[in-house]
Amino acid sequence: MRRSLGIALAAMLALVLWIAFVATGTREGWWRPLPAPRGDTAAFIAAAKARFNAESKGNFAMALLKNGRVAGTLYLSHGRPVDGGSLFQVASMSKWITSIAVMHLVEQGRIDLDAPVSRYLKRWKLPPSKLDNNGVTVRRVLAHVAGLTDGLGYLGFAPDAKLQSLSQSLTRAADAQPGADGIVRVGIEPGKTWRYSGGGYTILQMMIEDVTGQPFNDYMRATVLNPLGMTHSTFISPDPAHLAEVYDAEGRETYYHRFTALAAASLFTSVDDMTRFLRAQLPSQKSALKPRTFALVRQPIAYICGIPVWGLGNILYAPNGQGGFVIGHDGNNAPGINTTARIDPATGDGIVVLSSGNPQLASEIGDDWIYWHSGVVDFLAINRELARTLTILAIGAGFILLAIGIAFFRGRRRA
Repeated sequence: MRRSLGIALAAMLALVLWIAFVATGTREGWWRPLPAPRGDTAAFIAAAKARFNAESKGNFAMALLKNGRVAGTLYLSHGRPVDGGSLFQVASMSKWITSIAVMHLVEQGRIDLDAPVSRYLKRWKLPPSKLDNNGVTVRRVLAHVAGLTDGLGYLGFAPDAKLQSLSQSLTRAADAQPGADGIVRVGIEPGKTWRYSGGGYTILQMMIEDVTGQPFNDYMRATVLNPLGMTHSTFISPDPAHLAEVYDAEGRETYYHRFTALAAASLFTSVDDMTRFLRAQLPSQKSALKPRTFALVRQPIAYICGIPVWGLGNILYAPNGQGGFVIGHDGNNAPGINTTARIDPATGDGIVVLSSGNPQLASEIGDDWIYWHSGVVDFLAINRELARTLTILAIGAGFILLAIGIAFFRGRRRA
């Protein structure tokens, strides 16, 4: 009996140690190959080019920043050539730029971060709920912890389709992605759990319009885009002369979708403009916000399994080793759009990738860049590689249980 108990305790200890080992190894990238030697920008660009040639049937524009300056670029396409001025629709990356406008209103005292967002809405209200709608504060909406359960993801509308009004979209989005009901409402207790909500950013879009009295795109251009030199960027009606072709995952040229949810999904921007936006995140550069506001937006608000993952409008990809985080945002949408922009505010190193034709390539190259830059695997990469991690866990656990089983039966035979 005593021997069986000892074997059981040994098995439990071995499994706990194995889980801790795999978790640490995954976070630290012990079995993740470097895409290029650290510090070798040319080699990183060559690795990205090789991945595009092997994995994409569309187009691709990338810039790397070093100490706040462009250190290298890469422009590739299976169709019309693209360059630093080519406009791509960047899907959910739009939310990051939108959050800067919200924080600008906070600086002006026109918005209180901890006030219910409904205080500022004139055309639409959250539907009644058994939970506290007043817990849906501006701060929580920015960080996806407001308890909204819309599950959006917007797919957008075809060029010739009629757009919903903002109120109609918030009531029930007609362009909800599969699996999302598209109804913006409070379904879980506000402030308790991170849950991604595109609908929350459509609320913020309406809030900006109702507080300022301006159309959303006009306010964004006047407050964020033009002051930062992002003069070709827009949430509506991009310049056709600069518009990149868009490809689906099979390499077929297709069309850009139109959106009611401009703040959540509709920004058109270029690598040149996004590098200006990334530089604006640095203390020494021209910025749309005050330094203390930038410090605020980078503080962790949302956590998953104890890992800080979201600030006020930006993803906290990984610790930067200097008390902060590599920050930014990804974007992904049909038919094959995938984008990312990431910056380490402590060093000024960053990356922008805008692409179509592969729904994961930009994000995966962004993951590679963070590991190449910091030596840490970002939490989105961990999530994308969850299946491999679980396989490693299962194989190791199987060997441990097999060894314990052999020891147990040998012990019984001797007895």
